Amino acid sequence: MAKATSKLATESIKLENHDPEKIKARLLAKYPPKVARKRAKQIVVNKVDRDGKVPVISSNVRTVPGLIGQRGCCYAGCKGVVLGPTRDIINITHGPIGCGYYSWLTRRNQTDPDKAANGQASDGHNFMTYCFSTDMQDEEIIFGGEKKLKQAIQEAYDNFKPKAIAVFSTCPVGLIGDDVHAVCREMKAKLGINVFGFSCEGYKGVSQSAGHHIANNGIFTHVVGLDDTITAGKYRINLLGEYNIGGDAFEIERLFERCGITLVSSYSGNSSIDAFANSHTADLNLIMCHRSINYVAEMMETKYGVPWIKVNFIGAAATAKSLRKIAQYFDEEELTAQVEAVIADELPAVTAACEEIRPRTVGKRAMLFVGGSRAHHYQELFGELGIKTLSAGYEFGHRDDYEGRRVLPDIKVDADSRNIEELEIQPDPERFHPRIDEAKRKTLEAEGLGFSDYEGMMPEMPDGSMVIDDLSQYETDELIRIFKPDLFCAGIKEKYAVQKHGIPLKQLHSYDYGGPYAGFKGAINFYKEIDRMVNSRVWEYMQAPWEASPELSATYAWE
Repeated sequence: MAKATSKLATESIKLENHDPEKIKARLLAKYPPKVARKRAKQIVVNKVDRDGKVPVISSNVRTVPGLIGQRGCCYAGCKGVVLGPTRDIINITHGPIGCGYYSWLTRRNQTDPDKAANGQASDGHNFMTYCFSTDMQDEEIIFGGEKKLKQAIQEAYDNFKPKAIAVFSTCPVGLIGDDVHAVCREMKAKLGINVFGFSCEGYKGVSQSAGHHIANNGIFTHVVGLDDTITAGKYRINLLGEYNIGGDAFEIERLFERCGITLVSSYSGNSSIDAFANSHTADLNLIMCHRSINYVAEMMETKYGVPWIKVNFIGAAATAKSLRKIAQYFDEEELTAQVEAVIADELPAVTAACEEIRPRTVGKRAMLFVGGSRAHHYQELFGELGIKTLSAGYEFGHRDDYEGRRVLPDIKVDADSRNIEELEIQPDPERFHPRIDEAKRKTLEAEGLGFSDYEGMMPEMPDGSMVIDDLSQYETDELIRIFKPDLFCAGIKEKYAVQKHGIPLKQLHSYDYGGPYAGFKGAINFYKEIDRMVNSRVWEYMQAPWEASPELSATYAWE
C-alpha cells in the first residue's frame, strides 16, 4: 500500500508538469467515444492571442445523462435565483411540495424590510422566510390544479395583503397544461394587486440559465415601468445581478452612499417590487452577474434608453475600478473627487489585511466551478492573495460568458434556446430618451469605458489554464487527484464529496456561513476566510491513520 501511494503521488506530479492537453485527454479517456467527442468541446486549454481572442468553448448544451453535473433546473433559476431575494412579493410555487424546496429561502439572501425603496415609507413586508406552495396531490395532477392555485392566491392575499403575488410553474404543471397566466389575470382583476406568472417548468432549457431569462422577461413585462416617479439624487443607478448573499449588497450600498450615488433598484438582492417598477428612471445600469440579468439591461436600454456597463465588486482592485467607471460615466468633478476620497479611505485597511495574510497564501492553487460570473470575479480576490487559478468553469454559462460578447453573432440558436420566449421590445414613444448622446458615448468608449460589453472570463485567464463547462463529478474527482489543489470552489452539492478528498471547499453560491465578500470590507472578510481554510490542519485528518501510514508493525500481547 505504501508503494502504491507513493507511485500515485509521483504520477500526479508528472501529469501536472505535462502539457494540459494530455490531462484533458486523460479526462476524456474514460468516456464512450460519442460522449468524449462532446465533452472535448467543453474542455479547452486557454490561450489568449494578441487580439484578445480565445479558443471556442461549447456551452449551454445539455448535460449527458449519468455524468452528474452541478446544474440546477429552469424553475430554480427563475424562482430560486432572480425572484427569490425580493422581500415584498409573495412567490407561490405551483406544483408538488418536493419542488417547494426553492419556495423557501435557500441561498442566504439577506434583506432589510425596514429600509424602503426610493425614500418611500416602509411597509415592513418581508416574505422571504416563508414557503408558499400549492402542494399539488395526485388528484390535481390528474384533473388539473387551477382551482387549487386560485385558492392559494386568495389565501396568500387574505393572510398577508401583499403588493404583488408571483406564480411559478414546475414540471408537472407544464405537462398537464394548467394555464397559470389565465389564473393570474383573473386573480389580478379580483384582488386589485399585481399578480403574474412564470412558465418556468424545470425541464425547459438546459439549466437554470433558462429560468433567469424567463424571470427577466416576466419582471420586465409585468413590473418595470409602472412607476415614473423620478428618484431624488444626482447620480441614479441600478445594480443588476447582485443577490445580496451574505450581505454583499449591503456593503456595496454602503459604498454608494459614501460616494453620493443613488441606488434606484437592485436586481434582486435586498429588493422591492416598488424599486423594480421605478428602475427605468435610472441613468445607468450596472451588471454584476452577466448571465442572470443581461436580458433586463438590454431591454431597458432598447425601451427607455438606459445604457449598461459591466462591473465587478468582488476584490478590492475590482471595486475601486468599478467605482471609477461610474464616476467616469457621469463625468463630474464632484463625483470623481468623492469616489477617489472613498477609495483612499477604504484601501489602507484592505492593504494591511492583505499584507498580513498574503505570505501564508501566496503560491496556493485553486479551482473554481461556480455559476453566474463568480468563477470569473473571484479570481480577482485569489489573485490579490497570490493564489493561482488552475482551472475554472461555469455551471450554466454561455459562450459569451466565457469568450466575451464579441462572439454573439456566431452563436447558433438551438432547439433548447428556442423554448424561451424572446420579447420584441421597441422604444417607448413617450419615455424613451438616451441618457447620453452618441458623441459623448463615443468619447467615453475611446477613453476605455465599454458599454453593452463583457469581455468574458477566458481573456483574463492565463494561458494553459483549463476551462471546463458543466463539470462532472468524475472530472471533479480526477482533477483533484491529478492537481491536488489547495482549495476548490463550487456549490453545496459538491462540498462534501470534495472535502472527502482532504481538500477544503469554499461554497461560493451561498458562502456557507460567511460573507459579505463584496467591496472593500468584504475583501478583508474573504482574505481571513481563505487563510483559515487553506492553512487549517484539519484536512490532514481526512484519512484514517492506517491509510496515511499503511505499513504498521506490531506484536501480539503474549509475545
